[in-house]
Amino acid sequence: MAKKQGIRLIANNKKAFHDYFIEDTFETGISLAGTEVKSLRMGKCSIKESFVRIEKGEVYIYGMHISPYEKGNIFNKDPLRVRKLLLHRYEINKLESKLKEKGLTLVPLKVYFKDSLVKVEIGLARGKKLYDKRQDIAKKDQRREAERDFKVKNLY
Repeated sequence: MAKKQGIRLIANNKKAFHDYFIEDTFETGISLAGTEVKSLRMGKCSIKESFVRIEKGEVYIYGMHISPYEKGNIFNKDPLRVRKLLLHRYEINKLESKLKEKGLTLVPLKVYFKDSLVKVEIGLARGKKLYDKRQDIAKKDQRREAERDFKVKNLY
């Protein structure tokens, strides 16, 4: 079977961009079972409430929901099980040293197919304060108003 070229998005974590300042991103592989991959091909994945931790020198993702594959019967795994992320040792060491800073955390940003492999993009993030979120919402509203005014002017 030929490999499919390009990137196909499966799940995106918009909430992470609203709640955190993303300082750095890393592309990781993920350890999955066969039925989980089939379920991902159908787009059944959610990373809204998930988070990433480093334990004993290995990186794990918690709370990532992959719906059971319809035809998987006994081979289906628990939808919310902990999954291992695949990174090089030097990347894990870099992340561990960065996470020792106060206020930094790891959050999953998106899940996608790169060629035929499932990849997870994780971000090194710093939490936003309430006033930062308000500023972002105000900027978004201003941009939306400007686009609306521009559209109305161009109609006549």
